[in-house]
This record gives sequence, structure tokens and C-alpha cells, in this order.
Amino acid sequence: QVHVMESGGRSVSAGGSVRLSCVVSGYSSRDKCVGCIRQAPGKEREALASTWTGGGRTTYADSAEARFTIATDESKEVVTLHIANLSPEDTAMYYCAATVSAYDAYGGMWCLNQTRYTYWGQGTQVTVSS
Repeated sequence: QVHVMESGGRSVSAGGSVRLSCVVSGYSSRDKCVGCIRQAPGKEREALASTWTGGGRTTYADSAEARFTIATDESKEVVTLHIANLSPEDTAMYYCAATVSAYDAYGGMWCLNQTRYTYWGQGTQVTVSS
């Protein structure tokens, strides 16, 4: 059973940064498509970045600025999303999602597509105060 769990959300002042962690467990293959998505109050869910954990290919949404950095650790089970220079507009619930039985050859944009994700975490809240 694949399990996805996020952590690291917190309240932070504008200009600060946050590093969110996502653990994807329960699947033996090192190559998984993992995405980071957020949903702000009253807004639609927005995909920010994705990564293929096996080879480390990363893809960012056009709306995601250079402030976002996604990375995978050596275990290939932990994906982190670092967000720098936070503003109140970044206040949202941040989710991690994954799909398995897929391959890096499908490409970065394939992995960024929210409809690809089979497994979702419960989310972690980031609140930015001005």
C-alpha cells in the first residue's frame, strides 16, 4: 500500500522560507512521479512542481517562480519543496501526490499533470503573515 505524508507546514512571516517534506512509502521502485500542489482559500488547486524520484528530473509550473525548489533525497522516498521569500499570497494547504508504475520516459510535463496522481497526502498548512 502506497502512503504519502507531508510535513513541515508552519506559520511564518513574509520574507521567510519554508521547507516541506513528503514521504512516499510502500512502493519498492525507486522511480516515482511525485508532485507538489497547493490550494489557497477560495482558489483552485494549483500544481507547483514535480519530480521523477529515480533520475531526479524536475519540472515547474509556469506559475511557479524561481522561489520554489523541489528535490529528492538519496533514499528516493523523501521529496522536499523549498519555498523562499514567502508572501501572504503563498498561504495555502500544500499537498504531495504521487503515482507509481510510471516511468521517467513519460516526461516532466506528464508528471506535473494533477490527473496523473493516484496517491495523495493529507496536506500541510503554510500560513504567511505580513
